[in-house]
Amino acid sequence: MENTTASIRHSFDLSGRWALVTGARGLALGMADGLSQAGARVVLMSRTCPENPAYPFIQADLSDRESLKKGFNTVMELTGGRLDILVNCAGIQRRHECEAFPLEDWDEVLEVNLTACFELCQLAGSVMLKQGKGKIINIASMISFFGGIRIPAYAASKGGIAQLTKSLAVAWSGKGIQVNALAPGYMATDMNTALLEDPVRSASILGRIPAGRWGTPEDMAGPCVFLASDASDYVSGAVIPVDGAYLVY
Repeated sequence: MENTTASIRHSFDLSGRWALVTGARGLALGMADGLSQAGARVVLMSRTCPENPAYPFIQADLSDRESLKKGFNTVMELTGGRLDILVNCAGIQRRHECEAFPLEDWDEVLEVNLTACFELCQLAGSVMLKQGKGKIINIASMISFFGGIRIPAYAASKGGIAQLTKSLAVAWSGKGIQVNALAPGYMATDMNTALLEDPVRSASILGRIPAGRWGTPEDMAGPCVFLASDASDYVSGAVIPVDGAYLVY
């Protein structure tokens, strides 16, 4: 039993591994903190620098493909060319009635939420394939499973994340790279301010969460560490809800 316990603990140990997390607030910081507490060396990449960043920060605009590539190359310089974990968390939201949704907003949401994720998976995947090992964690959503109100671009992007994750898992799981996604439920973050401040919608959402509360960035830490660790070496192509049982209620 003692040997088994020690082995399990070791399988969650991320000591010495380099992790890149896109985004610099909310869920991204919750997962960055979890990875760091498990021993990983974390680098953040985002358009906006957080106040008093706790981790090395690389500025990059994920809506600009050249800026994204430059930012990734800077990360590789910092890590000495190694990358063990990629967490694609950066994302944006735009809300309009579907019949009036501006195409420029559609383009921006798809570029940041889906295309940038794919490009970073490609860049990180190239590094990880050479290493023979790596973990990629994409951030899907409840909206990967059902439609949302006034958010057609976000829904399309998060549906795409789920399918992209599965496709990359098929391509790379036999080459030492596990690609999975976490699908956060309703989280008390800046992105959901409009919902949190709407008393009717907020009460309606809360009433359907069996856990009895909105999620927090800290709720993402444990699942992220699991998918980043050796404990998940036979898990690939999964889209795991972190939602307080919202989906199954």
